[in-house]
Amino acid sequence: MHYIIRPITNSEYEVLNDFLYEAIFIPEGEEAPPKSIIDQPELQVYVSGFGTQKDDICFVAEADDRIVGAVWVRDMEDYGHIADGMPSFAVSLYKEYRGFGIGTSLMRRMLGELKQRGYEKASLSVQKKNYAFKMYQKLGFEICGENEEEYIMIFDLMKR
Repeated sequence: MHYIIRPITNSEYEVLNDFLYEAIFIPEGEEAPPKSIIDQPELQVYVSGFGTQKDDICFVAEADDRIVGAVWVRDMEDYGHIADGMPSFAVSLYKEYRGFGIGTSLMRRMLGELKQRGYEKASLSVQKKNYAFKMYQKLGFEICGENEEEYIMIFDLMKR
């Protein structure tokens, strides 16, 4: 599949709402929540006012003349928050574009950008049943904490 990865433009920030919803892991056999779930404050931290903070960085994947995926980071009090000044990841693709390596490419692009900007570490949270967990491990993320449902993972940019 042909795709390109590029920085998001200011006029495209609204698309992050779609990818925030797509990032919600729905285990096999469970019903997807209503789209309004992204209006909850604990989810809005990922997208509300995106582009206004120093640590707001986003890349999108474009295929078939449209945005099909996004990876973004910001310094936020989210599920994967470890420390102030350490950006937390969000990554998502439309279902029909998963399994082609686009997510891995988006993650690599962002990790390279963070390293270039001088960040030492980045974090994320992932549900234990989510297939993306293996991708994060292959990229070099390591488990640094967990709760009943999720792993908290960290990537040491200084080692790579």
